[in-house]
Amino acid sequence: MEEGKSRILVIGATGRLGQELVRCSLGSGHPTFALVREPNFTDPDKSLLLRSFSAAAVTLLKGSLNDYESLVDAVKQVDAVICAVPSKQVMEQKLLVRAIKEAGCIKRFVPSEFGADPDKVQILDMDHDFYKRKAEIRHLIESEGIPYTYVCCNFFMRYLLPSLVQPGLNTPPRDKIKIFGDGNAKAVFVKERDVAAFTISAIDDPRTLNKVLYLRPAGSVVSMHELAEMWETKIGKKLEKVHISEEELLRSIKETPFPSNMDLIFIYSAFVKGDHTYFSIDTSGLDGTKLYPHVRHTTVSEYLIPSYRLQ
Repeated sequence: MEEGKSRILVIGATGRLGQELVRCSLGSGHPTFALVREPNFTDPDKSLLLRSFSAAAVTLLKGSLNDYESLVDAVKQVDAVICAVPSKQVMEQKLLVRAIKEAGCIKRFVPSEFGADPDKVQILDMDHDFYKRKAEIRHLIESEGIPYTYVCCNFFMRYLLPSLVQPGLNTPPRDKIKIFGDGNAKAVFVKERDVAAFTISAIDDPRTLNKVLYLRPAGSVVSMHELAEMWETKIGKKLEKVHISEEELLRSIKETPFPSNMDLIFIYSAFVKGDHTYFSIDTSGLDGTKLYPHVRHTTVSEYLIPSYRLQ
């Protein structure tokens, strides 16, 4: 491990993003720790992953977001904490914030956000408190005076993109494609591995202290029209465009029960309201791709190539 690098604790290390954060932290020379729940040590798949972490010199610590003593013990061993638990566990970070406050040694906390900016989205009245919960954690962190970096990567590539934003499909369409809204609002898709690379780059960077890090990599910011055109070029065929108006989409959201309507709500947020890109990155935030040009990222076009070959 390199001298002067922060010791990083990853919570949610067995998840898709968590795994990438652990690997990237190790690869960047950080002493790396993972807080692991007891059942994961005996789970067939996760125990295999944990053994590989251990072999790579990751320090595995037993504990959970519901066990305050384990949180304090873990936090006291590191300089930075990255939480990568799923959205449904966001509010469980309250105890973690308390533990970080008590430990008093953390130079940077990256909470579990990794989506659209909860303070910028325009759908707070219809998202079943999805973003309200994340904003609440933000406000708690700031009121406690904990040094932070919020990472807003918008969509992971594995979400919606494999179907070309076609609810109900698992692969891109070959005949017709639904275009939501006017088809011009741009959404952002970033691969977990790339999100991890940007996040780890920001951990010891004084420029990102108490800032929002926005990820809008070139080739990852696309509209529905651009997605359709990109796919048509790959398959050498024109698709029939089915235009779904804002009113139609809102009606579908209303008629579809929760939580089945969440995909439609996120589509409305990104591709109709433009929640990923309607604002410029101002003084409250920083553009991660400008700060860290060395991070090689996967573009939407590159990501879609394997799907095409599987057809």
